[in-house]
Amino acid sequence: MMFRPAPLRAAAALAAVFIAARVIYRVLFNGAGLGAGLGTPVLLDLPALRLPPPYAHVIFLGPVTAPGLWQAVLSALPIALMILAFGVLNSVVDISRGFVRLARGGPLQGVARMLVVAWAALPALASAVASVRLAFRLRGERFGPRAMVPILERTLEHASRVAAALELRGFGARFSGQNTYDGVGPVRLRNAEFRIGSASIAVADFAPSRGTVTVITGPTGSGKSTILRGISGLLSHVDGGSLSGEVLIAGKDRAATPPRETAGSVGVVLQNPRAAFATSKVRDEIALALELQGVPAAAAKERVLEVACHVGVTQFLDRDVSTLSAGEATLVAITAAVVNGPELLLADEPLADLDTAARARVIAVLASLAREHGVCVVVAEHRAHALIPVADAWWRMEGGSLVPGEAPDVAATAAVSPTVPPAPLASPVLTVAGLSVERKGARLVRDAALSLNAGEIVALVGPNGAGKSSLLVELALGSHSSARVALVPDASDDLFTRDTVAGELQAAERRLNRRSKDSPREPGFAAAHLQRLRGNTSMPLGSQHPRDLSAGERRVLAVALQSLDSPQVLLIDEPTRGLDPTAQAAVAGALRTAAADGAAVLMATHDADFAAALGARVLHMHDGVVPVLPGMVATVPAEVEIPAPCTPALAAPATRLPATPRPARTGLSGTSLALPRGAQFAVLAAANLVALAAFCWPLLAAALPDDATAALPFAALAIAPVAAIAVVVSLDGSVRSAHTVALLGVLAAVGSAVRVASTGVGGVEAVFILLILAGRAFGARFGLLLGAATIALSSALWGGLGPWTPFQIFACAWVGAGAGLLPRQVRGKAELWMLAGYGIVASYLFGLLTNLWFWPFAVGTGTGISYVAGAPLSTNLSSFLLYSLLTSTAGWDTLRAVTTVIGVAVVGRAVLAALRRAKPVTA
Repeated sequence: MMFRPAPLRAAAALAAVFIAARVIYRVLFNGAGLGAGLGTPVLLDLPALRLPPPYAHVIFLGPVTAPGLWQAVLSALPIALMILAFGVLNSVVDISRGFVRLARGGPLQGVARMLVVAWAALPALASAVASVRLAFRLRGERFGPRAMVPILERTLEHASRVAAALELRGFGARFSGQNTYDGVGPVRLRNAEFRIGSASIAVADFAPSRGTVTVITGPTGSGKSTILRGISGLLSHVDGGSLSGEVLIAGKDRAATPPRETAGSVGVVLQNPRAAFATSKVRDEIALALELQGVPAAAAKERVLEVACHVGVTQFLDRDVSTLSAGEATLVAITAAVVNGPELLLADEPLADLDTAARARVIAVLASLAREHGVCVVVAEHRAHALIPVADAWWRMEGGSLVPGEAPDVAATAAVSPTVPPAPLASPVLTVAGLSVERKGARLVRDAALSLNAGEIVALVGPNGAGKSSLLVELALGSHSSARVALVPDASDDLFTRDTVAGELQAAERRLNRRSKDSPREPGFAAAHLQRLRGNTSMPLGSQHPRDLSAGERRVLAVALQSLDSPQVLLIDEPTRGLDPTAQAAVAGALRTAAADGAAVLMATHDADFAAALGARVLHMHDGVVPVLPGMVATVPAEVEIPAPCTPALAAPATRLPATPRPARTGLSGTSLALPRGAQFAVLAAANLVALAAFCWPLLAAALPDDATAALPFAALAIAPVAAIAVVVSLDGSVRSAHTVALLGVLAAVGSAVRVASTGVGGVEAVFILLILAGRAFGARFGLLLGAATIALSSALWGGLGPWTPFQIFACAWVGAGAGLLPRQVRGKAELWMLAGYGIVASYLFGLLTNLWFWPFAVGTGTGISYVAGAPLSTNLSSFLLYSLLTSTAGWDTLRAVTTVIGVAVVGRAVLAALRRAKPVTA
């Protein structure tokens, strides 16, 4: 059990605020004058003022005595101690591990798995915020509401990857026990065709054998990933594509068999595996497929240790997935993919993000799985020459078809035609020496030294973690010279904040003209600049979304945006990552053009061939040092070796990885509840009505007998969590698709981060923007779940779980659900006006409801605005409205309404477009 002091500190502060508020209420309304007429000294003799109707029963101010103040403090202690008690509970209980345990079994597996995904998405969200903040600084824009658009774009992309990972691991599958094989090969395609949108890929005959490594090559966009996603089942069952012909996977017809039903036979390593992790711990990530398939906990733990030992990731098991390097993340993804003992492993660009040592380790693991354990390994890869020593068969994409190919010629693997290094145009434009970079107490770069000349191209090479990216950021943002420096970051897509290419170019022109008012450029200047940089590359310039461009086109667009004002130094981080030879050639052309315009180009890269072809001068970076070594050859220094696998091996040579026995089961677990549709609606409606009654108990008390009134507050506190559980149970069936789980999870992470970063329990202002827009985009049921999940996750995040949590859950859930119930036919500007108006109404209703249930507890007894049991409804209602006006309506509620309206106006259209671009995947 680990003690976290932050929730206890927060609870102590909240308890102190509650006591102070109780004292203030006592002084303001009727005074705190206990014993004032009996000789007790009066500390403050404030004049008592009776308010006009309808508040004639309220006396404002009055005398204040020490016993009166002490009585107010004592009256607040019970609730303050309860707040402290929950603070202690939140400090010693790890709520996130509770989510994990609930997700392994029980009646709430779907919702619990969604919360696990949400918790795991928080580090990725923090990384996205930092990356987008950097991109805004690089573009010269203020980090404001518009930043929500690229952050949300990254979030939705993360959700799609997590959804695919969950589907591939068996989320929602109906397993019938141990995998059986009928002698058919792991994959057989005959006269097959994979289609998505207007693209189609034909496969005449493809049937790789067990125990072999098959490599598929081809340019970006040629269909390599489409083939792998078609074989895995993602194309036809997740992406919205289709297939025809004979597609047999482990003897099963892929067209009729979704990926979750073949999770025990097929392992998949997706592109950029770090973005597809669905849990927060390495151990949990590897064990996820076993948990989803009902493997007992003890057997799953033993299996994880076995496979981790074989692959060589045992030392990573207790780490957070967010701390893994690119090579470590790829090895963990392979481990998670083969933990089931599959007969087929599909790997999409597993070498794309790795340095030399990590590439060698991953290739060795893939070869071992094939040679020693009989796994059929199929790899789609741009860096195919690295796989020549282990590949048994080569295939290539050609003219929309998968055809037999040959091993690439190592001497001809350069993507870019070699050039003679250009002569420097002038004296150095940027020179630094002894430069160090520190972040959060860690030194990332030490004693760096370099000199860049106008018109030259320089390559900064070195292993992962050497500090190359940190050095580029420091050069771009630091004040090391008077030269104009521009940076195209590794995550260059974060530079895009508009929803069309034309919009990006126009926004860039406006920024440039604001900075150079004396010499404004003509409209269309940015488009012409992009046209010149892209050369012969065909690239849409109109209404296409920037993120829908190919990887090479996006990179060229980013270079164009950052070089629009003719910087003297152009920095670019990993210019060839994920690019095929054609795209690399386009990027190389853009960099050559920038150098020809007089810029000094410095690129951080692992691609020594690319650097050599550009004729780049090479700077080696190792241990955080960049010595100035003109004329060095383009080679990468030796990297730190990733530890080799431990022994013993999992199985004898030439035998498949043994599959772990699985009990027969249906659905997510044997104990999950599946209510009929009609029963779900009835439970949902009844639970929401009960919750509304719990909110309104102070006003409903007048209808009850006097002897029942005293028990009503405690009844309201008791039925609110029961109603919340009933809602979760009834909605659990709505989160049985991997897409819904992933989308809810990552959006709940965004909402909880926004809530905690703004005003938390006091206001919940900015989070209304997301709840309203998501509810509008995905419907009332989704909005209800998102509001509830956001409160649950944010409360667990800052340690704020308590009796108030169910009330907050319902209030926010109703905000999201209400947006989903608005008229669907309204579109365009009218839709934004409608959502802004709804935001105002929801903000004030939210404040009134959350105030209503808590008002009697907050004020206590003995004041002019206290709840009085048995008093006329009009008296209690007027007291409540005065309390709410002073504490919320005129403050938090108005601020919440204003924030929501501004947010909908500024980012509403773009956020709705981003949400609606998310693929509508069904269960």
